[in-house]
Amino acid sequence: MIQTSRYSWTSQTGVPDGVLRAIDESRARVIGHPIYTDLRTVEDLKVFMEHHVFAVWDFMSLLTALQRRFTCVELPWRPRGSPLARRLVNEITLIEESDEIDSVHTSHFELYLSAMDDVGADTTTIRAVVDRAAAGDDVHVALAAAGAPASIRRFVGSTWDVVDSAPDHVLAAVFALTREDLIPDMFEQVVAGMDDEHAAARFLTYLDRHIAVDADEHTPMAMALLASLCTEDQHWQDCVRAAVRGLDERFALWTAISTALVGQREVVAP
Repeated sequence: MIQTSRYSWTSQTGVPDGVLRAIDESRARVIGHPIYTDLRTVEDLKVFMEHHVFAVWDFMSLLTALQRRFTCVELPWRPRGSPLARRLVNEITLIEESDEIDSVHTSHFELYLSAMDDVGADTTTIRAVVDRAAAGDDVHVALAAAGAPASIRRFVGSTWDVVDSAPDHVLAAVFALTREDLIPDMFEQVVAGMDDEHAAARFLTYLDRHIAVDADEHTPMAMALLASLCTEDQHWQDCVRAAVRGLDERFALWTAISTALVGQREVVAP
């Protein structure tokens, strides 16, 4: 499923049509994954959220990496990056870190944890990873020590490879092309497939907020940031390779969650 309207961003932001077309096949595999119709019960949702929360967390880490590279977060303050990059990154960060939901300010990660609590999903592993990483543990070590499944270690590990060592344009490409551009189409399908809306009300709020903000505001901003950093053809080639890898990692994560859902159903079956 390819959204033709995606190509309208090229005229607004400067991202070449060819870049989006080059990743369409990998993107379509993610959008067409059967995971979205597999979430039929609250038990299914628990399994999904216990895995997906790591993608929510490392999204925030990707964004923070952008913030550290393109804005000044050190003392003494000094101008850093272009004013355009600063504005785009700070606009996205404002909502992701301190959105207003039902008259309460919260980060989207904290909103997700609250949604997990609502349905009885286990937050022990993600909280242990965040605490260990905050205490100074290498993220790979923190994931292993907390007992995160191999699929999560692989997905987050691939993100951390980008955070740690990718050049600026590749970091921006992974954020724009494998996260902001992808999220609305994924989440719309999750919403459409949900059966027990009452038990998952806060989760639906999280999904709906991302669908609206990412599609209308954050994706064009992320694309504009990406275009501002790519000044030669080689940059765009780098971006395509990184985006395809990121989309393939997402597909692998979705497949692992689908497998976990099957295992969970086999356990609870009479």
